[in-house]
Amino acid sequence: MPHPDRRLVLAGLATLAVPRGAWAAAIRDGAGREIAVPAKVERVFPAGPPAAIQLYTLAPDLLLGWPRANRPEELPFLLPGIGDKPEIGRITGRGNSANLEAVLTLKPDLIVDAGSTGRNYVELAERVQGQTGIPYALLDGRFEAIPASYRILGQLTGRAERAEALARWCESAMTAIKGRIATIPPEQRPSVYYARGPRGLETGLGGSINVETLSFLGARNVAAEQPGNGLAQVSGLAQVSLEQVMAWDPEVIVTIDLGFAESVRADLAWSSIRAVKAGRVHLSPKLPFGWVDFPPSVNRMVGLWWLAKLLYPAQFPEDIRAIARDFHTLFYQVTPSEAQLDLILSGRG
Repeated sequence: MPHPDRRLVLAGLATLAVPRGAWAAAIRDGAGREIAVPAKVERVFPAGPPAAIQLYTLAPDLLLGWPRANRPEELPFLLPGIGDKPEIGRITGRGNSANLEAVLTLKPDLIVDAGSTGRNYVELAERVQGQTGIPYALLDGRFEAIPASYRILGQLTGRAERAEALARWCESAMTAIKGRIATIPPEQRPSVYYARGPRGLETGLGGSINVETLSFLGARNVAAEQPGNGLAQVSGLAQVSLEQVMAWDPEVIVTIDLGFAESVRADLAWSSIRAVKAGRVHLSPKLPFGWVDFPPSVNRMVGLWWLAKLLYPAQFPEDIRAIARDFHTLFYQVTPSEAQLDLILSGRG
């Protein structure tokens, strides 16, 4: 018996999955595309981790599942029944694993991606939308575009009021932080190396989305002169040599890897680097999501305060515990206990 044509299967599934009821007025997404969405959106498929996190913070009840299932240690920091929703794969980014038939069986009203709005991602969105009949919206994933992306997502999901509250929190934080940094002379801004991986030899290059918050804070990313791919390729990460890090000789090292953070201080190979000699190797918090980039979504907003205090303690006397508690309560909709705050800030989750 011949196999049915895949396009016909998709078309049939699309007919079943997407009700042709009342449609809202067209809404422009982060790429300037007009998206016609159902008047009532009840089920949203996030195309990748950044979109999943942003959608969770705005409208957790609409989230169909997670591109990667959350780990047990992450679940206490997320809403019960939402944080433990199943893994549904991803359409974009590294390890994209969701085929379109699987997406259609979930019957989403809307697909949302947050990241690049470049040509490749526009073409992917158009292709998926054309094959499935499901509206596919792109949100600009750049750090400074987060408020605008919230407002678009609020329009798309009918949650404009909450979207505005989250957008204003982000704008207020960025305005306050940028204002204080403006008074710091360039020569007083430290050089920073962002260390990823168990050996600390993966880093974010110039233009990389992974080090946007360091750039926002005016820190001198030692790898900035090495051009990365930025949002055009989602990530500007690259492997570097220890000899290169030694030549850069950063004043501060920020890492997301616990093993590297624990071993580097006793590693003779790293001992001559200024940051190691001065004890300025800092492990980033990452519960339930990373504070620097892991992944690069709205979770970076609380990390911006943490990095600001780390790099410029005199200009940022705020209590990071209070900021973290407020952020978790508003964005993740779970208020951490004092013991949980200890765990978050230790970076050991």
